[in-house]
Amino acid sequence: MSQHTDHGHHHDNTEFDWDVLGPALEQNAELSSRQYAEAARWIAGLPTAPKVRRVLDIGSGPGVISCLLAQVFPEAEVVAVDGTPALLERTRARAQRLGLGDRVRARHADLPDDLAGLGEADLIWAGNALHHMGDQRAALAGFAGLLRPGGTIALVEGGLPPRQLPRDIGMGRPGLEARLDAINAEWFEDMRAALPGSKRETEDWSALFTAVGLDPQGTRSFLLDLPAPLSGPALDQVVAEFSRRRETFGEALSTEDIAVLDRLLDPEDPAGLRHRPDVFLLMARTVHLGRKDRPMPTC
Repeated sequence: MSQHTDHGHHHDNTEFDWDVLGPALEQNAELSSRQYAEAARWIAGLPTAPKVRRVLDIGSGPGVISCLLAQVFPEAEVVAVDGTPALLERTRARAQRLGLGDRVRARHADLPDDLAGLGEADLIWAGNALHHMGDQRAALAGFAGLLRPGGTIALVEGGLPPRQLPRDIGMGRPGLEARLDAINAEWFEDMRAALPGSKRETEDWSALFTAVGLDPQGTRSFLLDLPAPLSGPALDQVVAEFSRRRETFGEALSTEDIAVLDRLLDPEDPAGLRHRPDVFLLMARTVHLGRKDRPMPTC
C-alpha cells in the first residue's frame, strides 16, 4: 500500500514492475510536492502544533513526502512506512541523495496488521492511505493510539480528481473526463468492498477523529494548478494517467471513448496529448487534522 499515487496502481505487489512504476510514482509525488510542503508548513505553524521529534509517514511510497517532512521538521526522525520493499529502497536512496539519511528511516510494514509495532509519534502523515484499509475507523483508532500527547494526525483524503483537458476536446462526445471519473468512482467502491474486513463508513473525517478520541483541528485544501500548455514531467504524468485509464477501464468504456483515448495516446496523432496546446493539470488535495489532547495536569 503506497501513498501519493492515483488509484489503480497498487494492491497486489506481485503484479507490478517496480523498477518501472517506482520512478513514475516518484515523479508523480514530486509534481505535487509544493502542495504537500504547503500543507506541512501549515501544520508546523499552527498554535497547537506539537514539537515534532518523530514522524510516521504511513504508506510512504517512494519517500518523496517522507524527505519533505524531514526538511519541514528539521529536528524530527521520519519513519517511512510501506509494504513494498522496492519503494522503501527508493526512499533510502532519496534520503541519502538529499543528505537526510541520518533522519529518514524506511520501515517495512503491512498495515493495518503491523501498526502496533511502529512506535510513538508526534505527527502521523497518512497520505491517501486510510482508504486502503478495510475498517477505516479501527485503523484511525490505531493511529491515534500511537500519538504522543499533543500529537497530530494529518489525513490526506478526498480533494478533487485531476482535470487535464477541456470539456470539449474537438473529437468524440464532450465530457470524456467526467465519464472516466464516474468509472473510477465505481472502481474505487469495488476496491473498498473487496478489502479484508471492509466496513462502510461515512466519510466525515472530523466526526471520525472525534469517534476515536481526537480533536478535529481543521481542514484545508491545497491546489496544484499547472496551466496549458504542459510540457516535461507534468505532460508525462498526464499521458501516463490517460494510458492507465485506457488500460484499466477499457471494458467499461464506450467504443467511441476508446477510439478517442487511442487518438489521445497516439504520439503521432496531431490531436494527441503530446501535441495538444490545451492540456493542463489542475487538482486539489485535502488535508484533515486531528489532535490528541495533552493530559490535564494534576493538582
